[in-house]
Amino acid sequence: MEARYQLKLYPDVVLQRKCLPVNDVDGVIRELMDSMAEVMYTYRGIGLAAPQVGMLWRVIIADVGEGLITLVNPEILQKDGNDRLQEGCLSLPDIEVDVERKHSIFVRGIDANGKEASLELAGLIARVIQHEIDHLNGVLITDYASAKENLLIKRKLKALKTQFKARM
Repeated sequence: MEARYQLKLYPDVVLQRKCLPVNDVDGVIRELMDSMAEVMYTYRGIGLAAPQVGMLWRVIIADVGEGLITLVNPEILQKDGNDRLQEGCLSLPDIEVDVERKHSIFVRGIDANGKEASLELAGLIARVIQHEIDHLNGVLITDYASAKENLLIKRKLKALKTQFKARM
């Protein structure tokens, strides 16, 4: 059986678009979440946002080994502390960028059952949620790249563009 949704790779324009809020967590949204989880686990990722499978809805998932988190219309209400780490992205294979994010966050959204969910997160899972929310706003890790990092990843981005054109 072929997956309904496919992982979108840079420079697909859907990755740089702002997503729309979801009005109702219905069967379509739950199916999207299930498909996103399938894609994320297939590619051995720890987070995924709806635009990474071509859907411009505010839906994210994450699993850093402590169980799957699904959030619709997530918003960060509080943040604290700073951490700087190398981040990768399933939509930007073989590219890593040094990104500063908040160490801990308080995030609110809607879970897969349509119920309000509020989570206090710290460490890696907080970083992943922030990364995925960036995707909902059309922000990629490359947007955080320093001038030096841009020089280092320039060739890889060009190769991804070439591969993208070949698939079209």
